[in-house]
Amino acid sequence: MRKLVFLAPTLLAACAATQPLVHGVTPGHSCHARTPGEFVGHPATSETGAAILSATHAAVLRWAPPGVMLTMDYREDRVTVRIGPDGRISAVSCG
Repeated sequence: MRKLVFLAPTLLAACAATQPLVHGVTPGHSCHARTPGEFVGHPATSETGAAILSATHAAVLRWAPPGVMLTMDYREDRVTVRIGPDGRISAVSCG
């Protein structure tokens, strides 16, 4: 039993060694929408979403269909893709 008591802090320290997730930040990711107009007019598909994530270096992709309300919180690791009523991308922005 005593060995377990001495081993517990070591196990907990190993768990804490990872970099913590801060609200709104995924370590190593920050959205950079250099050419957001590049995807405007394209169909809103998973392939297009993957291309947007790759182009912007964001960690999180948020789809915004027409008429949907979004939170106003800012996340530097997120890219928001607005979709028009025709199912095509109407805007791409970070946050």
